[in-house]
Amino acid sequence: MSPKLRLKVFASRLLRYFFQGLLILAPIGITALTLYWAFMTIDNLIPKDLIPGDSAFSILRFKGVGFVMVLLLVVIVGYLSSSFIIGRIFDLFDHLLERTPFIKYIYTSIKDVFDAFVGEKKKFDHPVLVQVYGVDVWELGFITQSDVTNFGLEGYMAVYVPHAYAITGKVFMVPKEKVKQLTNISAGDAMKFAVSGGVTNITATAPHDNAGRE
Repeated sequence: MSPKLRLKVFASRLLRYFFQGLLILAPIGITALTLYWAFMTIDNLIPKDLIPGDSAFSILRFKGVGFVMVLLLVVIVGYLSSSFIIGRIFDLFDHLLERTPFIKYIYTSIKDVFDAFVGEKKKFDHPVLVQVYGVDVWELGFITQSDVTNFGLEGYMAVYVPHAYAITGKVFMVPKEKVKQLTNISAGDAMKFAVSGGVTNITATAPHDNAGRE
């Protein structure tokens, strides 16, 4: 084998190894950076520059302490909200924010988004296929409202269709007959498939009952 050909083969192998390494390290690195960003963001919620170094709260200046304190605060608030009396106080404060001009639009929008993902009224747990642009074209989405008669649309439902490689999406009002229920795919797998642009492999499970949306 000539030196030129050997160099070409070596360069080809080197390039292949580079991309193989990239496929392994890129997801790990991006995940690590995302976790680091989340950790630092939460940890810095407590302004350490305002804490005197010789005070009783100087321990809060150490890395990680703020992160733990914020998590404990969230757990404590969740625990107190389960109490009848404290829960009524939280409900009163919640009602006040929902009635305050301008603030109510921001507060209720953020609250509804969190409720949709982790609250008792989860919305993105009912995957469907929906026809939006054509008879032979199907979009993967999630039913968020099974009845939209308040918009003057009889026999329609609201379907959220997430965008690939993004945290955004669109809401479509479509006739119910253009929606196909997915009873053998979990909501998590459906979301991963949609957000990944369809490159994620999903495994069908036994059909389950998805009936009933409010």
